[in-house]
Amino acid sequence: MPSERLQKVLANAGVAARRKAEAIILEGRVTVNGKVVRELGVKADIETDRIELDGQRVEAVKTSTYIVLWKPARVVTTLQDEFNRRTVADVVRGVTARIYPVGRLDYDADGVLLMTDDGATAAALTHPGGGVPKIYRAKIRGRPGEGALESLRAGIELEDGRASVIDIRVVETGNHASRGHSVVELTVVEGRNHLVKRLLEAVGHPVVALRRIRFGPLDLEGLKPGGWRHLRKDEVGRLRAFASAARKKRKAGKPMP
Repeated sequence: MPSERLQKVLANAGVAARRKAEAIILEGRVTVNGKVVRELGVKADIETDRIELDGQRVEAVKTSTYIVLWKPARVVTTLQDEFNRRTVADVVRGVTARIYPVGRLDYDADGVLLMTDDGATAAALTHPGGGVPKIYRAKIRGRPGEGALESLRAGIELEDGRASVIDIRVVETGNHASRGHSVVELTVVEGRNHLVKRLLEAVGHPVVALRRIRFGPLDLEGLKPGGWRHLRKDEVGRLRAFASAARKKRKAGKPMP
């Protein structure tokens, strides 16, 4: 196996997502052949080099694990939490593989979340240039008019730059209308913190409740809040194909359809 950047080696071994792996290296927690590595860019081969994290050897992942979880609200999308809040690791019990969440969902949001030890696929699905679509259903205050919807499609200037939705539509009013609420379904391809909430807040319709109903090719079919399952072989194939397409789109500078 050819040498690769150490952060990629750690991610592919299921240690952590690429950015977290970079932080782990900078903290001086990783050694290669007995030498502490504290800078990015160092390359290693997991088959021929002895790579250790906190004194424990990092082994290559032979068979990847893929789990889709309906993350409940009031659960943190991390494996550990400094405030002792419930994490996704507390929800997904009995899995021996060292899986980690792909991307994030807000603490108070619920919905589809992928967890895996396949670092390459995780990196492709979360890279900003990959343009992987994420579909949300949001309960909001008020009913947005066509002007607000068009503003969201055209793009809105936020404090960290311009952002927009790929599509948005009002999908439900019903009983919500009597309480001054409505429900919209929208698609975004970015992964900025609280992006959906900030966009809707910007057009005067704060989010009351938020659910992600689709992430790339994955949805919530067959699950209940807090439920999870391993992906079927055909689903893994679609997921990997989707990740491959995201890599190509990223290189071409185009979002996923």
